[in-house]
Amino acid sequence: MSRVPGWLGRVGAGISRMGERLDERRAEAEREAESELPDPARPEPAAGSAAGPDPGAGAEPAPAGASRKDHVPAPPDYAPAVAARPEPVAAVPWGLRVAAEAGWRLLVLAGALWVLIKVISSVQLVVFAFIAALLITALLQPTVARLRRHGVPRGLATALTAILGFVIMGLVGWFVVWQVQENIDALSDQVQDGIDELRKWLLNSPFHVTEDQINDIAKSLREAIGANTDEITSAGLEGVTVIVEAMTGILLTMFSTLFLLYDGRRIWDWTLKLVPAQARPGIAGAGPRAWRTLTAYVRGTVIVALIDAIFIGLGIFFLDVPMAVPLAVFIFLFAFIPLVGAVVSGALAVVVALVTQGVFTAVMTLAVVLAVQQIEGHILQPFILGRAVRVHPLAVVLAVAAGGMVSGIGGAVVAVPLVAVTNTVVVYLRAWSRGEALRQTPEPRGATAVDASPSGD
Repeated sequence: MSRVPGWLGRVGAGISRMGERLDERRAEAEREAESELPDPARPEPAAGSAAGPDPGAGAEPAPAGASRKDHVPAPPDYAPAVAARPEPVAAVPWGLRVAAEAGWRLLVLAGALWVLIKVISSVQLVVFAFIAALLITALLQPTVARLRRHGVPRGLATALTAILGFVIMGLVGWFVVWQVQENIDALSDQVQDGIDELRKWLLNSPFHVTEDQINDIAKSLREAIGANTDEITSAGLEGVTVIVEAMTGILLTMFSTLFLLYDGRRIWDWTLKLVPAQARPGIAGAGPRAWRTLTAYVRGTVIVALIDAIFIGLGIFFLDVPMAVPLAVFIFLFAFIPLVGAVVSGALAVVVALVTQGVFTAVMTLAVVLAVQQIEGHILQPFILGRAVRVHPLAVVLAVAAGGMVSGIGGAVVAVPLVAVTNTVVVYLRAWSRGEALRQTPEPRGATAVDASPSGD
């Protein structure tokens, strides 16, 4: 039993020596494998040179401990060269990539605009009431500012200006309705006499219109009115809804105008808090400029419309056209619709003159309307509105057409001031971004500073 521990010790020593020899052989195999790897700092010999091994001349087999992936045979000389595939982005032409980048951004903007139009259409009454309040505020705000400069408290100045403005607008509306009611009977008789005279003129005109043709036209009109009686009745019932909506819009406009006149500055400061902090300085500078543009547009439009109404009204008054004053008021109101309003109001005056006073008076009324509108288009608007609204006439036409298609008369009225304000904001933000870029650019130094400095010559 005493020999057993010695035997176990000899066995353990032998196992230890075998482990050491295995570690030595493994280390030697790793050194040989590393020596077979190519040196990245040393260029590889050219194919077919004397320094490179010949793959077909019986190369020595790889060492047993080396990996197969370290000794991949070179491709034969007759193998074609295969170019690496480019990245997919590099394979797309540059113009197509630019078009795609701009395309998806335009799609996003179009989608956002479509959603905005849908939202506005669903709350159209509220939106137009607020826009009308903005326009009225732009017209009345200089009066409030003038009263404040004379020491009148803000609340009293706001109340006096708002009451005076709404009373004047209410009196104008009442005057128009009163004049129409007072002259409606005489106007209907004159219209009937004018239709008879127009019928006689057509029968004796060189157009060879016969009485049977005139009777057929009158019969067709009567049948059309009789066939559409239900639609006319439903339109009359819908008129009640229109009146209710109009009263609601008027009340919203009055309340919004009061708050904008009294607390417009704080409302604007609260609105700025909704803008991201990085864009807040630019928006804060663009807001007052947009407001000045809107104020100049409203005041200029009121002056131009008043001049049109006065001169055209005087012209049709001296031509004995009935309801000259209501027609002048209509001309004043329609002047807020650029281009289209002047045509519609002028055509209305000519038609009234034709059916009441005859062809000669209608021609003279047309001459008066065209003369005043030419003076307006070439003298008044460039002088009064030219500096406030720097918008091309084509943009005005397209804006009025688009506004009318989207929201009717209200959209046509709002379109031009919206385009003018947007143009002012975009021009200012572009200039502001350029100024920010210049301020963030480091100042030139050394020889560059000398080259960049203005010369004294």
